[in-house]
Amino acid sequence: MLDRPNVTQQLAQFVADTRREDIPADVMHQAKRSVMNFFAVALAGCRTQPIEVALATLAPFSGGRQATLAGRSERIDALSAAFLNAAGANVYDFCDTHTRTVIHPTAPVVPPLLALAELHPVSGPDLLFGTVIGNEIETRIGLAVSPKHYSMGWHITSTCGVLGAAAAVGKLIGLDAQHIVWALGSAATQSSGLCECLGTASKSASVGNAARNGLLSALLAEKGFDGPPEPLAGVQGLYNAMGVPPDLSFLTEGWGKTWQIMETSYKPYPCGFVINPVLDCVLDWRSNNSGTDVAKVVVRGNPLLADRTDRPVVTSGRLSQVSVQHAVAAALVRGKAGPEEFSDECVADPKVAALRGKVEVVRDPSFATIAAAVDIVTTDGKVHHLSTQAARGSEANPMSDEALELKLRNAAAAWNPTHDIAPLIDAIWSLDTSADVAGLCAMTVPKR
Repeated sequence: MLDRPNVTQQLAQFVADTRREDIPADVMHQAKRSVMNFFAVALAGCRTQPIEVALATLAPFSGGRQATLAGRSERIDALSAAFLNAAGANVYDFCDTHTRTVIHPTAPVVPPLLALAELHPVSGPDLLFGTVIGNEIETRIGLAVSPKHYSMGWHITSTCGVLGAAAAVGKLIGLDAQHIVWALGSAATQSSGLCECLGTASKSASVGNAARNGLLSALLAEKGFDGPPEPLAGVQGLYNAMGVPPDLSFLTEGWGKTWQIMETSYKPYPCGFVINPVLDCVLDWRSNNSGTDVAKVVVRGNPLLADRTDRPVVTSGRLSQVSVQHAVAAALVRGKAGPEEFSDECVADPKVAALRGKVEVVRDPSFATIAAAVDIVTTDGKVHHLSTQAARGSEANPMSDEALELKLRNAAAAWNPTHDIAPLIDAIWSLDTSADVAGLCAMTVPKR
C-alpha cells in the first residue's frame, strides 16, 4: 500500500513558490479562452431545470447576497454561488475538456474565483493566474491515476476539481505551503463524484460541490483549520482510498516547463467529449447529403466512447447528452447538434428515435479519444466511410478565438437576444489589464 510522506507538501510548495510572472503569455491567453468558454456554457445552463431546482433549494438557507449568479438577477452567498455557477456550467456537458484525463477543468475552478472576487479585490491577471494554477493541480492529480480512476466510475472532474479549486483560491488569498497542504487536505476528504450519475442532474451536483468545497477548504485553511500532513499519498490518503496506484511523477515533474491548460479542448457540441469527433463526421456528411435515407450507422472509436455513451435507449434530454446513438440520429435528422438536439423534445422525435436503433458502436483501442470513424450505410446499399483524427475544438484542431466568442454570443442570444454581451467579451480579452474583476459576472445579467 502506498505510503509516501511529503508528496502533498512538495506539490503545495510548487504552488506557493510559483509567481504570476512565471506564467508565459500564451498560457495566460489560454486562460482567457477558458474564461470565455466558461461564460458561454454557464449562460447556456443557467436557467435549466436542475439549476432552477438547486437555486430554489439553496436560497432559503443563504444568509447573504454576496455573489452574482451567471445570467440571473438573483444574488446569493459566495459558497452557493460557486456551487450554482459550476453546476450550471457543467449541466449541458458543454464545458472544456483536458484531453488526457477528460477532466472538465474550468467549471470547478473559475466559479470559486469569481465568488472570491466579490468578497475581496481580485485583479484580472490574478483571475487568470488562479485559473492556470487550479487547472494545473486538478489535471496533474488526475493524470497520476488516469485512465483507471475514471474507468472505475469516479467522476474525475469532481474528484480532482475540488483540489484544483482549493489550490486556486488558496494561491490568490496568499496561503503559504503549509496552509495549502491543509486546504488540500480538507478538499481531499470531500473529493467525490460518480460516473453512474452521468445523464442526470446529480452529475452536476458533484461538480458544484467541487467548486463550493474547494472555496470552503481554502477559506478554512486561511483561518488555521488544519489537515493531515499527507492527504494525497498517505496510507489512508486519497489515492489509496480510491483504489488506483498512482504514478506520482505526474504531480511535480516538469512543473513550470509545460502547463496543462494548453491541452484544453473546447467543445462545439453540448454532449460527452468523446462524441464530438463522431458528430464532426456525421454533420459534415449530412451537409452534403440532406434527405438521403440511412439504413445503418457503425461508429468506431476509443473504448471510452462505448464505455460512457453506448446508450441506444434514452428517455430524457439530459441522458441524450451521453448517448452516441442519439447524437448521431439527431444530427442526421436535423443537420445540427446544439442544445435543442439534446432536449426532451428531440429525444421524443419519432424520426430521431427510429434512427437511434440503427447505430452500432465498436470499441477500438487504436483510436485516440479525439478521433473516430463512421460508416454510414444508405438505403441504396452504398457505404460512406468517414473519419477524423482530431475533433473540432481539440488541441490538435483548436477552436479559434473568434469561434469561442461566437459560442458565447450564441449562448447569450439563445435565452435573451436583447442582452448585449459584447462588453463581457471585451472585458475578458482585457483581463490582463483589469484591476478588479468583481463586476465581471454581473456583465452576464441583463439590465431591466
